[in-house]
Amino acid sequence: MNDTYDGELPPPLPVHLASPVTQSALRVQHQVLVAVREFLGGEGFTELLPPVIGPVTDPGVRGSKQLDVDYYGHRYKLMTSGILYKQASLLGFGKIFYIAPNVRAEPVETCSTRRHLAEFHQIDVELAGASRAQAQDVAERLLTHVVKHVLATVPGELTGLGRDLTTLAGVLSGTFGRMTHAAAVARLHELGHPQSPDAEIDWTGEELLSRTTGRPFFVDDYPKGSRGFYDRESTTEPGILRNFDLLAPGGFGELASGSERESDYARIVTRMRETGENPAKYGWYLDMVREGIPASAGFGLGLERLVRFLTGLDAVWRVNAYPKVPGLVAP
Repeated sequence: MNDTYDGELPPPLPVHLASPVTQSALRVQHQVLVAVREFLGGEGFTELLPPVIGPVTDPGVRGSKQLDVDYYGHRYKLMTSGILYKQASLLGFGKIFYIAPNVRAEPVETCSTRRHLAEFHQIDVELAGASRAQAQDVAERLLTHVVKHVLATVPGELTGLGRDLTTLAGVLSGTFGRMTHAAAVARLHELGHPQSPDAEIDWTGEELLSRTTGRPFFVDDYPKGSRGFYDRESTTEPGILRNFDLLAPGGFGELASGSERESDYARIVTRMRETGENPAKYGWYLDMVREGIPASAGFGLGLERLVRFLTGLDAVWRVNAYPKVPGLVAP
């Protein structure tokens, strides 16, 4: 597809929006949103609109800073993730989803990863009473449905962007793969990558792992301390969390992260303290937990990362209408 701009960073906004590449990517994004709502609605999920500011937000976002706003003399946060509100929503609905904006002041060095934006959108899904396996099943079937829908509705947009449709069709050829975090670390060591066994898989490691397969795959059982206090610890394997990431093939890396959620008041407070969080900041949330919230499981799927994978484009900013790349001031 011809384009008037081929730089590594976003051009001025008028140039970006006029680009045939941007327009094709956003047409694909539109069909992704159609497919997501079609699938989750058909599965009995209720779409809710989450807040964009609150007294606290998700503390478990690696490396990024939270941004403050003055809310009538109180210091509120822009949402980095709706996870706390997802748990709250289950008091009214058993199966919910958001398609929500998230704001994270990512480190400037992530500008070069091609996978990070300071403002992005996430497809958040939560199920009361669910296990990790049930959340993974929804994530797998959701991704499969989206790929089928996009291949059926906008194949010309994909081929115009240079995407090999047979590569995407491979997503539909069976169940997704699975490995533990420990196995992923061992594999990365075999590949010569110095991945810590006590930390999240880093961005380079995710890309290396995702280049070794033609199918999406789950990485399970991240170590305690690598994720937020809301990821439930295993009762049979202390130090192991009942969580997962979903990685795309072809070097595209992580698409989604999820877990079973901790819902016990005492364990949540203990985990907060273990991760360096001050429980006093989470008054509204802990009051709610003390009264009782459903056990649940869920995940967040990055919309721009998903569209980048579908289109095969080289950076997430190319699939965002108004891209804000870390470290660059933009409209």
